[in-house]
Parts: sequence; structure tokens; C-alpha cells
Amino acid sequence: MVQSVDRAVTILELVARNGEVGITEIAGELGVHKSTASRLVSVLETRGLLEQLKDRGKYAIGFGVVRLAGAATERMDLPRLGGPYCDSLAAELGETVNIAIRDHDVAINISQARGTAAVTAHNWVGQRTPLHATSSGKVLFAYAPEEDREDLLAEDLQQYTARTITDSDELRGEFQSIVRDGFATSYEELELGLNAAAVPVYNHDGGVIAALSASGPSYRFSRRRMRELVDAMTVAAKELSAQLGYLET
Repeated sequence: MVQSVDRAVTILELVARNGEVGITEIAGELGVHKSTASRLVSVLETRGLLEQLKDRGKYAIGFGVVRLAGAATERMDLPRLGGPYCDSLAAELGETVNIAIRDHDVAINISQARGTAAVTAHNWVGQRTPLHATSSGKVLFAYAPEEDREDLLAEDLQQYTARTITDSDELRGEFQSIVRDGFATSYEELELGLNAAAVPVYNHDGGVIAALSASGPSYRFSRRRMRELVDAMTVAAKELSAQLGYLET
């Protein structure tokens, strides 16, 4: 299996390097019989990673590779495009603002700005935080594919504070509310004294690619103030989503 994956990657690299390649050339590069090369190419073609040039019988890179590259580019563009939104939102709210993406079972913060009222100098960039105990994580959890959600909910979820929600049914109900209302909250669920709210950021095809959050001390980041904060974050997230090609319907 590992050898087949290695050979498939070698084929993609060969085609990318040469522009178009025939089965004979592929078999020669791999050192295998043409029938083996044909089977590998057939799988790559089925997945859209290669396409056959009908007039010449050779193969070129397919649009499936472009789709994968586009997804990677979006994630790499997020810190650059999202930075100004973090800065302006932090200045407006006075709180710490972050952008996070999901990496399987954790949220990773990729951009941050601190407002004038921020009471801590903690740098969250690069930090891996739990999906179930943070506002950003809950957004990413709520909009994850159902199979991913259920796999994650089947795991033993860590209790960080007395307020951390670890019950899978309670979390499912919260995810429904997040999708309905368009935002998530965390009241001292990761750290005592720390509250946060987050909203989704969409990519060009309407998928949630990131979460934009604001956090602050619980005495200032109150439930009463939450609506004001969420409204401001929603506006910023919509503008960032538009930058990523999302057209709201």
C-alpha cells in the first residue's frame, strides 16, 4: 500500500514536471510493467488528479490537483488576509482577537491581535486548543462533517474547568444552536476567568474554513455585552469570507 502511494506521487510529480506523459514513460520512470502503470494512472484519473489528452493518448494534471491546491492556498492566505480584520476588530472591541483553523481534533490559532483593554500578553498563535472547550473550536466542531463530529464526540473529552462541557448529547445540542444562531460562546470552559465568542469564516464554496474569535476577562466580557461583540465579529467575518471568494446567498 505504501509503495503504491509512493508510486502515485511519483507519477504526479513526473506529469507536473513534463506537462504530459504517456504510459510507457511512466512505467519506465517507476521501473514497472505498463499494466501496473496503467492501473495506477486509472485510479488517479478516476479521482480527477490526472486527465487523458484524447488526441495524443498522454496524461496531464487534472483539475482535482487544482482543487487541492486551491484549498491549501486558502489556508495559507488566511493569516495574510485575516490580519487586518483582527487588528481593526481588536482596536474596536479592545479585546484579543484570533483566527483559528481545525486540524482534526484541535483548533490551531493562526493570527492574533490584542486590543488596548487586553489584560494578558498571552500569544495564542500556533497554540493547539481543544474543540469542545473554546468558542473557535466549537464553531469548527459544529460545522465539521458529521462523521468527523461523531468520531470526536466518541473520544474521552477532557474537563478543563468545572464549566467544561464533556457530555456528547449536550454538545450536539450546542452545535445545533451554533449553526442556527451563527456564533459560539465559551464561558470559563477552558480557563477560569476567560470568556470568548466566535463566528464562522467561509471559503469560496460555502464551507467553514476558520473561526474568528474575541476573548477577554469574564468580568468585562459579560453575557450582557456578548451580543455587541458578536455583531461586530459577524460583520468582520463576512468581509473576510468575501475576500476568500464567498458569495452570501
